[in-house]
Amino acid sequence: QVQLVESGGGSVQAGGSLRLSCAASGRTYSKWCMGWFRQVPGKEREGLATIDSRGITAYADSAKGRFTISLDAAKNTMYLQMNSLKPEDTAIYYCAADYLYGSRCPLVLGAWRGQGTQVTVS
Repeated sequence: QVQLVESGGGSVQAGGSLRLSCAASGRTYSKWCMGWFRQVPGKEREGLATIDSRGITAYADSAKGRFTISLDAAKNTMYLQMNSLKPEDTAIYYCAADYLYGSRCPLVLGAWRGQGTQVTVS
């Protein structure tokens, strides 16, 4: 089992920035994916970014150029730096993790996820 706890959400004005954190604990695996997705109630989950055990990152088109995913292995913490935020970025943001199957992580990871953190951009 893997436990994930997000923090760093909040309210910000359009054009502002937020950094989300995701602290991971529990069982470790040699090949893994971690990432962020968001969801607006009543809509599909939208994968934003992933990072894997090799350090390879991937981004959705909506996140490219504005969001940056990173990992501090010493702290077992993943981050999502979000810049130039827009009102349409308003959603609940989740961190998630899964095994790395094959050579690429899917943008929406399903094995484990955190409780979510609200981001509101006005």
